[in-house]
Amino acid sequence: MITRLSVTTIWVTDQNEALRFYTEKLGFEIRADVTAGEYRWLTVGAPSQPDLEIQLAALTPGGGFTQADIDQLSNFVAAGKLRSGPWKTDDCQKTYEMLKARGVEFLQPPIDRPYGTIEAIFKDNSGNVMLLTQDKA
Repeated sequence: MITRLSVTTIWVTDQNEALRFYTEKLGFEIRADVTAGEYRWLTVGAPSQPDLEIQLAALTPGGGFTQADIDQLSNFVAAGKLRSGPWKTDDCQKTYEMLKARGVEFLQPPIDRPYGTIEAIFKDNSGNVMLLTQDKA
């Protein structure tokens, strides 16, 4: 029986820039940073969720991808077509203000939704769109 998700992948255009974004701006910690030849296994995670890693996967040749695949995937990432999340927070407004002050680009400020959440939308430095959510009490 499957018991939990352990690693999820976010495609990034530059692993070093992504690492700075996810650690310095979002406050995640590095879980793994291992290089084997041209391949780099890079994962981060929220300190409050030690059992889940987020792989920051490079859009580079290898791993079964052709250059045409990489070009297409890169276009999807840059256009914000590959979404991740939702990312939970206890206080959407406070987190929004903190991340905005750190230079995170928001596409939507916190909005009170009729289905029981407060949501904001931001982008990472590669173009991935993220949903930040808070459950209403």
